[in-house]
Amino acid sequence: MPVRAAGAESGTGAPKSPPETMEELEHTCPQPRLTLTAPAPFADETSCQCQAPHEKLTIAQARRGTPVDRPVRVYADGIFDLFHAGHARALMQAKTLFPNSYLLVGVCSDDLTHKFKGFTVMSETERYEALRHCRYVDEVIRDAPWTLTPEFLEKHKIDFVAHDDIPYSSAGSDDVYKHIKEAGMFVPTQRTEGISTSDIITRIVRDYDVYARRNLQRGYTAKELNVSFINEKKYRFQNQVDKMKEKVKNVEEKSKEFVYKVEEKSHDLIQKWEEKSREFIGNFLELFGPDGAWKQMFQERSGRMLQAFSPRQSPNSSPTRGRSPSRSPSPPWVINKTSPPSSPKAASASLSSMSEGDEDEK
Repeated sequence: MPVRAAGAESGTGAPKSPPETMEELEHTCPQPRLTLTAPAPFADETSCQCQAPHEKLTIAQARRGTPVDRPVRVYADGIFDLFHAGHARALMQAKTLFPNSYLLVGVCSDDLTHKFKGFTVMSETERYEALRHCRYVDEVIRDAPWTLTPEFLEKHKIDFVAHDDIPYSSAGSDDVYKHIKEAGMFVPTQRTEGISTSDIITRIVRDYDVYARRNLQRGYTAKELNVSFINEKKYRFQNQVDKMKEKVKNVEEKSKEFVYKVEEKSHDLIQKWEEKSREFIGNFLELFGPDGAWKQMFQERSGRMLQAFSPRQSPNSSPTRGRSPSRSPSPPWVINKTSPPSSPKAASASLSSMSEGDEDEK
């Protein structure tokens, strides 16, 4: 909210008189970015031209949201080589320190970095551009100083400096942020464990052969990779060996898959064969087993054949009462008059046969 000019009366409609002192000036500080469709601007393109005085704030005041007429200007600096998630998290913490904050990020040039820290992987231009496309950054300051001076802080209207609390010894100082901490302008952030630019470089150095071979395979020359003639031939030979290994691995995987499919089909075939075998054996036993249908049928046919070849004969003797009167035999004492015995021997034989018949009847 803009500060009301001294002497202006509300509701009178009278025009405001021009400000007479610095305290009456309205703040025209740049506001935080509301859209993320464009990269953050550079400080030398949109520097803070606000003429209103920036009163010294305490951390407690800034966290309460005061002053209400301007954002709290927070500064974070670094090298930001191989920009990674650890950098982004530190900037996120710096951006969210206060309810209404404007984050300025200073990036040191190649000359300063190579002098005080060492050689970088990315050039300063690449590092500037990486910071411009971070969503938490409102403004990027190129060629930032290694040690913050009062003139630099005043020029950019910086209220607080955000950095991790570990003492940063460099440029002949045990802690380059010591004077910032003593002035009450330092706000600590937390480092992200497990990731840093040094860790990434260590991985590259450790697996140098792998990356060199990969880039040779992608078309980079040995001169571009600073690889000797012998190492180039070695890497290319290793690439060929890896290709052969990959082919063999693919063949093995396909063979395993084929064997697995054959085993599945064999299992199914064996299972079906067992089922069919059980069904066949069951049907066979039903036909030809001890109590099978074939035996019963054979017995029936055999009985019919025996009846056909040997018909039943009438019984030789039966009870007298069961005989019909027409078929009753003659009494043994009745002598057939029509056929007398031809001789005494024949007569005796007939008498003996009749006596045997009597015994049988008895």
